[in-house]
Order: sequence, then C-alpha cells, then structure tokens
Amino acid sequence: MRLKYTITFIFIVALVIIERENNIIAKVSDKITSKQTPQTPLQASGLFWSGLAQNGSGLPGLSQTDLLSYQHMKWWLENFTKPNGSSLPSAPDGRKHILLLASTRTGSSFVGEFFNQQGGNMFYLFEPLWHVERMLTLDNGGTNASASGSAYRDVLRQLFLCNFSLLESFIEPPPQAHITTALFRRESSQSLCEKPVCTPFVKKVFERYHCRTRRCGPLNLTLASESCLQKQHLAIKSVRIRQLETLRTLVEDPRMDMRIIQLVRDPRAVLASRMVAFSSNYMHWKRLAIGGEVPEDDNEVRKLRGNCDNIRLSAEVGLKQPTWLRGRYMLVRYEDIARFPMRKAAEMYRFTGIPFTSTVKTWILRSTQASSAVSGIYSTQKNSSQQVEKWRFNMPFKLVQMVQKVCGPTLNLFGYKFAENEEMLTNKSMSLIEERTFL
Repeated sequence: MRLKYTITFIFIVALVIIERENNIIAKVSDKITSKQTPQTPLQASGLFWSGLAQNGSGLPGLSQTDLLSYQHMKWWLENFTKPNGSSLPSAPDGRKHILLLASTRTGSSFVGEFFNQQGGNMFYLFEPLWHVERMLTLDNGGTNASASGSAYRDVLRQLFLCNFSLLESFIEPPPQAHITTALFRRESSQSLCEKPVCTPFVKKVFERYHCRTRRCGPLNLTLASESCLQKQHLAIKSVRIRQLETLRTLVEDPRMDMRIIQLVRDPRAVLASRMVAFSSNYMHWKRLAIGGEVPEDDNEVRKLRGNCDNIRLSAEVGLKQPTWLRGRYMLVRYEDIARFPMRKAAEMYRFTGIPFTSTVKTWILRSTQASSAVSGIYSTQKNSSQQVEKWRFNMPFKLVQMVQKVCGPTLNLFGYKFAENEEMLTNKSMSLIEERTFL
C-alpha cells in the first residue's frame, strides 16, 4: 500500500517540478532543441522517470487526477528530454565531481572528511540519498532495487549539477520555499554551514541536524545551490548505491567529470562494528555464538551475503576498467587508509586531479592520532593504527567462520586472509591483511 502512495506522490512531485521550471521550458524553441547548462536542472531526469512512465497505463489504484498528472509528465518526458547527451555542454574546465562509494561501517564518514576538510573550493554533501532511501522503503523494510537504484542515480545527477529540486521531493516534511529544517546530517558538510548558506539563526525553530560550529537558520537550498555553483569541485559520500553499473549514464554525462572512489573493508570488521553500533539487531547472534550456530537463513545473514556480493560485483566491474570507467574508478581499502592515512589520501587526491592542501594534511594528522576519549562509534577522529584489526580480539570465532563462509569470494578479491582457527584469529604477530595494489 505504501509503495502505491509513494509512486503516486513521485508522479505528482514530477509534475510540480515541471511546472516550477516553466521559465526554462518557455525558452525552448519551436523545434524543442533545448541546450542545458550546469545551472539548468536535469528536468525530471532520466531513466527512473521514463522507466515508470513506460508502465503508467497499467498502474492500479491511481485516481483520475493522478493519471492526468502522469500523462502530463509522460508527454513532457517524450517531448523535452533527449535520449542521449550529445548536445549537452561538457563539464567546466577543471571541475571534478567525486563520488565516495561505500557501505555502512566501512569508515566512509572518516574518509569523506578528506574532501570535506578541503573547504574553500570544495562543495561536500554527506549522505543526501538517505532521504531517497527513506521514502522508497517498503512496508517490509526493504526497497525495490531497480527503482531505488535509478532514483539514487537521478538525484545524484542533479546534485552534481548543483540542483536540489529532485532531492527536495524526497525530504520530509517537504521544504517550504526551498527552506528545510530536516536535511540529514547537515552539520557534516562544511559547505552547508558556512556563509552565505549559513543564514541568521531563527529562535524557536527546531533543526534536528543543525550546524555545530556556528548558529545558522534553517537550510536555504537555493543558497546552497548558488554556493555549489561557485565552488570549483564537488564531492558526495553515499553508502546506498548497490551496484556500480547503475551509475554508468551518470559517469558518461558530458556535463560532469566524474571520479568514483570505492571504499571497502574486511566484512568481518564491518560485522564487528555493526554489532556495536546496532547491537539490538544482533543479540540472538551473540547467544548463538556461545551455544549454537547462526542459521544461514537468518535475515541478517542474508543481508550480509547480499552486501558482500554487491560490493564484490561492483569492484569487479571497476577493476576491469571498462571504457566508460577508464581513469574514473579507484578502489581503496579502509585498512590501508588506517595504516597509511597520509599516503592514501595523497593517492586519492592525485587520482581526482585536485591539489592536496595543507589544510587537509593537518586535519589528517590531528584526526588519526586521537585519544580514545573522542573515538566514538560515529566519530571521524580515530587513532587509526589501533583500529585496523581490533575486531579480531572481540569477535567470537564462530561468527568469524560464518562471515568467511558467506563472504569468501569478497575476502579473496580484496586480499583478506581467512582465519583457520581461533589461535590464528587472535595471534597479534600475524596479520590477516595481504599487501595488495589496486588500480
């Protein structure tokens, strides 16, 4: 039932976006040969909307009004969008668009700071797709992989073009006059907490994810868009993209110069971290680890297997360096960043083609030597050399065996050694990380 209302809502939102952009459509010639620029929204973008449109006539339960709205949207898609980007302008000289692709508990918040701390010429967004996932979540807690993947891609495309219109349609409660008090983790983006985006503080207005370093008013997304356009580079961190292949049309868009950094981590360490961060989900695992076996049909086991498979399949695509990804994909292990943060940060900056500034270097030095007092489970400050294989001494061997069975191909691909017995697992003189070089 919720999916039906979600689809209906998306159709209506698409119509609203279309009407909002009438000033752009009015400039289209009689032959409908529009020319878009980085400032122009990706009007109701892409394959997600057109994919839904193709099935519109058979959607059950939509009112006549909704169907009329849908028909209006379908007509607009057919007449005002182009199937390829051949007529679109290329990305502005020197502007890089960076996507940090990861999964939960892989250290992506920490690594994302490598770009957030660049400041000045960098516009950084932290998990904007959180809103999309939240709206597209089904009653059973899952999401439709095809629909969500396309929606993620299309929202990312607009954000990389400094347009927040499509993202606004997923924010709850809906922004009013492009102003919101509900953008997820606003405080994790320096770009959204600096002038002029930081507007004067408004008393008695509650903003859950408010800026920490200064008092700002609710987030004005128009000002955020203007600030984004003025920055030289853009970076977005996301843990919600399941398959790298779904981003192909985004990478091939000539308006952007994309660089994708895929961050991976030992699945055993990921599970150990999740068992701390989301302990209520794993209470029965802890009991089973003492006196039994974790069944392979357990819901969390299925999630673990699916996550490992998605990460591995994406990495296999990236490491093959197909034509559309050549020079645009980099694989980085969290363990290598934790052991050699400055070296790996320099490699990432070299890959993106952006100068590695002293500001970032100073932050890395300070944040990788933090005391335990500031190294919480969500902290971006760690004594990184102590974090690498800490999981080995806190995780029951039965759970380690289960992860090795479920995620074996993933461990092999990324160079993580199997622990053959409990003694090997807890032997501090033996590392479970092979030295590997990835493209």
